[in-house]
Amino acid sequence: MKRRAVHGKIVRIGNRRVVTKGLTTGLFVDFYHTAMQASWSMFLIAAGFIFGALNTVFAGLYLLFPGSVANVPPDQPWHVLFFSIETLATVGYGDMHPLSEWGHWVASLESFVGLIFSAVLTGAIFSRFSRPTARLLFSRHAVIGQFEGQPHLMLRVANARVNMISDAVAKLWLLSTTFSAEGRRFRRYHELKLDRLENPSFVLSWILFHRIDADSPLYGWDRQRMEEAEVQLILSVRGNDESVSQELRSRHTYKLDDIAFDHQFVDVITNDEDGNVVVDYRVFHDITPEELAETDDLVEEVEA
Repeated sequence: MKRRAVHGKIVRIGNRRVVTKGLTTGLFVDFYHTAMQASWSMFLIAAGFIFGALNTVFAGLYLLFPGSVANVPPDQPWHVLFFSIETLATVGYGDMHPLSEWGHWVASLESFVGLIFSAVLTGAIFSRFSRPTARLLFSRHAVIGQFEGQPHLMLRVANARVNMISDAVAKLWLLSTTFSAEGRRFRRYHELKLDRLENPSFVLSWILFHRIDADSPLYGWDRQRMEEAEVQLILSVRGNDESVSQELRSRHTYKLDDIAFDHQFVDVITNDEDGNVVVDYRVFHDITPEELAETDDLVEEVEA
């Protein structure tokens, strides 16, 4: 039997595009979550569209019975749209007002809808402004290179606000494809242990190290093995922003193309002639082949 085609919704999980099918979606199915997830531009466009649609509907109701609103120019009946906007926004300049019983009923209903709309919109805007956000800068590449005589997977994170994030904790996960004994394909998570997973005062930059030894899920893996396993790295960081006394969380995903083998990060922390610490974020994402790396690279992270 031919299966009916089902249109799906495309969502983005990290750097991956996923098509979901069979789920009930829509603006009002999960309004609050949709309002929080939308970009500011889409949020304002949607709010403007709903505002315009409501006013258009109520303007049409007034026009069902001409003469429902006073002082509407006979040759410009669309002025009831302005009256609808004034009523919905609870402005009421007074030039135009309900004239008939029908006009009063529609205006009363519109005033009630306007109060609900204003309350919902105000709550959504307040929630968007008040929710804690992290401005963490994740390096574009993860690198695999030598550190203290052993191969390490290294990732770099920076606090773009340059304020105090206390009790910062990082977790790194490996997402890879495996097959069961029956040949079924699975995507599984493996936690990659970090040597320095906690930072009591995260202010500048922070390099995270995972030692690739016999206990590591990456032990013995080369680029070809990682490609076969469709490897992805998921790095999450959380901590307390002391400026606003709120917990912050942020996450970044690295695909295989984002992993550089036999490379090191270019140092971002140096000292000037006056002994001041200089942090150059212009080279934050820069990496260099291991044989060209300076010997004092990564010193920054012992301090950070």
